[in-house]
Amino acid sequence: MSDSLIYLGFGFKNDTINHMISVIVPALNEGEGIEAFYEEMMKVMPDLDKDYEIIFIDDGSTDNTLELLKSFVHKNQHIRVFSFKRNRGKADALAYGFSQVKGEIVITMDADLQDKPSQIEKFIAKYNAGADVVCGWRKHRKDKSRMVVISKFFNYLIGKLFGLHLHDIDCGFKLFSTEAAKSLHIYGGLYRFIPLLLFENGYVVDEVVVEHDIRHFGQSKYGFSKVWKNLPDLFTMIFLVKYSKRPLHFFGIVGGLLIAIGAIILFSLFLYQLQGHSIGRRPALIFGMLLVISGLQTFFTGFLADLMINISHTTGSTRNEEAHFPLKYTSDKNS
Repeated sequence: MSDSLIYLGFGFKNDTINHMISVIVPALNEGEGIEAFYEEMMKVMPDLDKDYEIIFIDDGSTDNTLELLKSFVHKNQHIRVFSFKRNRGKADALAYGFSQVKGEIVITMDADLQDKPSQIEKFIAKYNAGADVVCGWRKHRKDKSRMVVISKFFNYLIGKLFGLHLHDIDCGFKLFSTEAAKSLHIYGGLYRFIPLLLFENGYVVDEVVVEHDIRHFGQSKYGFSKVWKNLPDLFTMIFLVKYSKRPLHFFGIVGGLLIAIGAIILFSLFLYQLQGHSIGRRPALIFGMLLVISGLQTFFTGFLADLMINISHTTGSTRNEEAHFPLKYTSDKNS
């Protein structure tokens, strides 16, 4: 066992258990409200007609969040806790949670109680109706109006660009089949687009209206700055969804366009020179040459990317989860 991991429990067991629900809860400095969240979960989970586990991922909290989570482990055998040595971000927290789930159904939700545990049954009903992914729709969202407007714009844009029409793709309250959850490879801000990634892989994506509340404890980890983070992530999604398996199609088109424009400029200058004019000092000559060179570089970038993808598919690869997600604490109990 790696010295980066402190282990408490009876051993890891990641085989999927039918009729079991796994709830993943990322938590960052939620010491003020984590006990209230736990109490609300305990009002709901034991009454469901399914076995359950709640996996808390402490994302490098600097307050007393981890100590409170440890106390839950000692009084409830359904609780599992993992803690990163430092803040890794929500994508890594969810990815590690997905790698550890045992249940047939995976639910993700935040620990701030803006999303209500009592709504979980709505998600299960949609899953039983045939959905692989169910997104919460905060129809009456209790956040700042500017954030609501920006969210609506992004949802509209995603619908137009990719054909996935959801009202609230960024809602953290979601349900996944275990197969869908474990198929994900997310990083950075891509967790906001998980339903889109799964939709493009052929999974059935649906949504359900959920109650939303104001934040009663702590402070939100998201502000207006997330708009500027969403934009580059959206461009990343465009590339991942449309060209991740065929990068030459993207770079080839861009490179070819640059080469064509540069060639037209140079050919025009060549004809101009044939008429007896000097072109040696013309800026258009340098510009045309730069376009052609840039186009060639862009084209070969796509060519090399295609080769790398083909090589990786041929040789395959495996990942060491503990090395990728260094932990300072973990608890695990057999079901």
